[in-house]
Amino acid sequence: MKLVRVGNPGAERPGLIDRDGRVRDLSGMVEGIGPDQLAPAALARLAALDPATLPVLEGQRHGVPWTGVGKIIAIGLNYADHAAEAGMPLPAEPIVFLKATTSLNAPDDAVMLPFESVKTDWEVELGVVIGTTARNVSKAQALEHVAGYCVVNDVSEREFQLERGGTWDKGKGCDTFCPTGPWLVTRDEVPDPQKLGMWLDVNGERMQKGSTATMVFDVATVVSYVSRFMTLEPGDLIATGTPPGVGMGFKPPRYLKAGDVMTLGIEGLGEQRQAVVAYAQR
Repeated sequence: MKLVRVGNPGAERPGLIDRDGRVRDLSGMVEGIGPDQLAPAALARLAALDPATLPVLEGQRHGVPWTGVGKIIAIGLNYADHAAEAGMPLPAEPIVFLKATTSLNAPDDAVMLPFESVKTDWEVELGVVIGTTARNVSKAQALEHVAGYCVVNDVSEREFQLERGGTWDKGKGCDTFCPTGPWLVTRDEVPDPQKLGMWLDVNGERMQKGSTATMVFDVATVVSYVSRFMTLEPGDLIATGTPPGVGMGFKPPRYLKAGDVMTLGIEGLGEQRQAVVAYAQR
């Protein structure tokens, strides 16, 4: 099942994608798609609906596919070839950092360059959406706590992240730096999250092409590991790392500028498109 929220910002309606790719309106069935709807029993009730009985919603903007994201956890250097292009050693344990929830962005809304940004970069990533509370869970049980998966663009300002002291967070959590969606694809439609092709283009030029098969720490390991250090709650999002091809890995490096367009996608999880715009006081 592919769950969505469509409509103008702040007024999105819940929906699901039918077999023909049309959005079917769920607003008569649920108030929204939030943490309560991500539990297995709630998802089962939605899956039992006949999409043909639901109204079609056409031509509307896609928002972030669910609400109630309590925290965004991200995993750094989780692809060996990306660590190499960054000139950093392969981690012995997952590198964990946080992105601010204010960085959440709809999948096709503009990405805004931060104030004084000079090195804003792109990163296509597999997003993992938590459906049931996970606290110190085993690797064997970890995926039972996953509601589904989505595409994430972990936009990053490299100077803020790596050259201004402190942790990575301030280069990762800027406004609009976490485009998410277009769909939340439930776990039953992704039998193996380690077999998903992924790609990202800038202005039509292929920059990243990879597969989740090359993760250093697979999804089950990541969920289990993070749950040792913090409780994962329904609606939480984990961004699991990026393959090679990011801007800072080029020689010379290539970074985003106003007017650029990023397009990206993951096999079975949909595609995103973001225009890059200059900083503006919000």
